[in-house]
Amino acid sequence: MHEKAERSYLLLATGLALVWLLVLVLFKPWFGWDARLGDILVRQEAAGRSPPQDFILIDIDQNSLDDPEMLDLAGNWPWPRAIHGELLEFLARQQPRAVIFDLIFSEPDRFRLNSDQVLEQALRRHPAYLPLVVTDGEPSRLADLPPILQARPGPRADPDAGLPLLAPKAVAPEVWRTGLINFLADEDGIGRRYWLRYPHRGWTLPAMPARVAADLGLPLPDQDTLPLHFYGQPFPRVSYARVLLESLKQSPQGLPDFKDRIVIIGGGAPGLNDLRPTPFSASTPGPAILATALANLARQDYLRPVTPLASLGLGTLLILLLARATHRQVSPLRQGAWLLLATLASIGTAYLLLHYDYQWQPFSTLLTAWLFFALCALGAYLRERLQREYALQMFGRFLDPRVVQSVTDGDIMAAAQEGSSQEITVLFSDIRGFTTLSETRPPEEIVRLLNRYFDTQVEAVFQEGGTLDKFIGDAIMAFWGAPMATPTHAPQAVRAALEMQRRLESFKLELGPLGEHFDIGIGVHTGPAVVGFLGASRRLDYTAIGDTVNLASRIEGLTKGVARILVSEATRDACNALAPGQFHFIDRGEAKVKGRERPVRLFEPRST
Repeated sequence: MHEKAERSYLLLATGLALVWLLVLVLFKPWFGWDARLGDILVRQEAAGRSPPQDFILIDIDQNSLDDPEMLDLAGNWPWPRAIHGELLEFLARQQPRAVIFDLIFSEPDRFRLNSDQVLEQALRRHPAYLPLVVTDGEPSRLADLPPILQARPGPRADPDAGLPLLAPKAVAPEVWRTGLINFLADEDGIGRRYWLRYPHRGWTLPAMPARVAADLGLPLPDQDTLPLHFYGQPFPRVSYARVLLESLKQSPQGLPDFKDRIVIIGGGAPGLNDLRPTPFSASTPGPAILATALANLARQDYLRPVTPLASLGLGTLLILLLARATHRQVSPLRQGAWLLLATLASIGTAYLLLHYDYQWQPFSTLLTAWLFFALCALGAYLRERLQREYALQMFGRFLDPRVVQSVTDGDIMAAAQEGSSQEITVLFSDIRGFTTLSETRPPEEIVRLLNRYFDTQVEAVFQEGGTLDKFIGDAIMAFWGAPMATPTHAPQAVRAALEMQRRLESFKLELGPLGEHFDIGIGVHTGPAVVGFLGASRRLDYTAIGDTVNLASRIEGLTKGVARILVSEATRDACNALAPGQFHFIDRGEAKVKGRERPVRLFEPRST
């Protein structure tokens, strides 16, 4: 490589890397990368962290729901609210610091109004905290909310601002000591923070941790959300059924000491739908997340994010050092070793900072440094390659020109990226009831069954001249109209779908009792799509992409509870035009499809 060109390449790569670092700081495009790798450090550091012992969770666990005595006393869930009132009365005699219900009492019990009154009277005598949830629905004007909800206007608050709120309407507003318990998920759906104050058009509503902490005199940070510092050890907890049943006895035994403790009552049973994804688990009980936020406030050990300037400084230093080493033609192997040491040192520092309640996530910065290193290594490779090519030119007259051309031709990747837009018909098929089947059979048998199922379904696709695009888990994608353009691709696809349905029935008979819950859904749509070879040089796939493919997939998702096969109006019209009288289409109405403003009309095809 010419020295001047090499220097220009290095300057360009360095400039791009530094600009990208600034983009990382300002816009966080790789937030998921930082967050997920940060979760690994959080889990490791939290392994030795124990929660405060002055917190205790009364857990509505599966044992509470299944306990025979509880069934006799309260029946099936949801229990009469008098049960919670009696529990509150018992807890109040134990003199806890606070009692928090992580249960929604949004609607009066029309069949047991006296039961709601028991809870309300208990709340009047022994104030406890009840949850408030921002939800979907008709908004309530914030200026009209009861003062006890503590909706506070700011200097520029909109007087007409409203929020749809799920309030504890089962009891009188006078006992609504509420706080928001909305799950706060990051961009990747993981909960790493908790609301302190919920802002809306100049107003704020207190979240449960902030409301309780303020009443207990705990210091609150001046921010809307609280980054959670999780505990690797579980909070002290006791089964709801155990506490309630013991409380009914004259001399309760075996219960923990509730005196001066913060008691959180909530559901941990899977059927109560209060399990949330966190860095520790995809199903962390909501009460445990609330307890973590309150405990972090009590201990003041919540996470403080390190300024992004630290990552910017680290990345700038690494990139400039790599650029200098490349300019001086330091071996890429040595540069990689130095960068590896810097990476390990940075990750070790981030881990140690967690012990002091600071969170630093330098991972996207380190990845940028490694990508820049790859560019530098590429430059070194190109320099050596040009030197080799010069040597080849010296011997070129001794080589067959066709051989030389085949060596220097770089059109393979370009050809792989080419594609053309054409009208096709796309079919998606997905299995229903596979989970039930897989839970009852050995893995080896499941694999054999799936292979047999795929054999029968793919035969139906090939029988009608279809192109098998791919298997996506237990789903099948196929299309008609490419690579050979066939005007009858829509009828072919519908015939294939009906044949797949027929073959499914035979397959279910082979399964015997196992086939009772085994079913499929098939969606078909006709429209334009880009078809061609897509992928990398080592792995090219002939596939179709575009809105037509997405809509076919979504139509398949709408089959559940409607019909085994659904086709779009475009497919129906194409079949009627190209194969009149071959099919009978039953109108299944319109359905709203994500990503489309207008609903899609769907039809169930049947052979005539």
